[in-house]
Amino acid sequence: MADLTRISISLEENLLQQFDKLIEHKGYATRSEAIRDLIRDLLIRQQARHAHGDQVAVVTMVFDHHARELAAKLIDKQHHHHNLVVSSLHVHLGERHCLEVSVLRGPGHEVMHLGDELLATKGVLHGEITFTGSEGDLEKLG
Repeated sequence: MADLTRISISLEENLLQQFDKLIEHKGYATRSEAIRDLIRDLLIRQQARHAHGDQVAVVTMVFDHHARELAAKLIDKQHHHHNLVVSSLHVHLGERHCLEVSVLRGPGHEVMHLGDELLATKGVLHGEITFTGSEGDLEKLG
């Protein structure tokens, strides 16, 4: 591990207790490791918003399978941007609803545009775009 610097932070007791419960539940060995993960996550999200190079994102969507031609519209949009779509996973949640997860990689503005376009498609009930860093971004975080 890189050189470490010790810092001190001040938190309200209630906030610290909630944080300790959360990190115990998640299995963190120390507060420090949990805080490092929070900082890495924040840095990755900020870098993705301002990056000019390639980005990697995961788009998750839940939709009603019976919505008129929705599945075909989603597939068409992904085929139209085939250079950005690395992989997709389709899961049947029940009789009506499906979960689709797509991994996108390419220029940040194009990845964001396709993700937004997929989520804005009529019939998509909810979803989100989660960016992760490129290989170079991740190496900077240690």
